[in-house]
Amino acid sequence: MLGEREGIVREVRALQIHGSPYVDVTVAYPDGVLETARLGGESIPGDLQAGERVMVNRAVNMIVSIRRA
Repeated sequence: MLGEREGIVREVRALQIHGSPYVDVTVAYPDGVLETARLGGESIPGDLQAGERVMVNRAVNMIVSIRRA
């Protein structure tokens, strides 16, 4: 199941796991649902900030990448 939803970034937190960059991102959707995902640095814009409007790419009910809307 593949899809895309528009949302607003609520929180972005960078971290490293074994030297590799990851980001924990929380997105709010228009229906009030919040979703959090841990993504590799290659899956989001490098300077993503809270408050930005984004398009969330999903596969099997999980966020797999985020891009600016």
